[in-house]
Amino acid sequence: MKLQTKHFGEIEIDEHTVIDFPEGIPGFENFKRYVILKNPDPDNPFHWLQCVDDTDLAFAIVNPFILKEDYDFAIPDSVIEKLNIESIEDIIILTIVVIPEDIRKMTANLRAPLIINIHSRLGKQLILEDATYPSKYFIMHESMEG
Repeated sequence: MKLQTKHFGEIEIDEHTVIDFPEGIPGFENFKRYVILKNPDPDNPFHWLQCVDDTDLAFAIVNPFILKEDYDFAIPDSVIEKLNIESIEDIIILTIVVIPEDIRKMTANLRAPLIINIHSRLGKQLILEDATYPSKYFIMHESMEG
């Protein structure tokens, strides 16, 4: 299937790689289908979650464990059931990144990880009840200190 996207021009996607977010993503509830576009640079950990339903919509994403090695949370049973998760190997966890004009102020939303079952192609943005992780985790500041 071909998509004409705002950020990447015309791209070809395999329909079998489309991830369904049945509840949408908070703030974007009407848009349910996305694909992950991998960064062609293997040294760049940032990728894109491209919306299939609105090709102007794409989120920068990153594996949160790259940013914070001790990142840890429990996935509620209700989410495990909704996403048909049978084992930890079924899922990938990502986080949405906000890239402002001043790139030094780039943040990752560690408070609301994306949980994606790679087998069932189902996803959900989980809002963590616990305030341990911020919704605006400064990436550049943290990596400069570490």
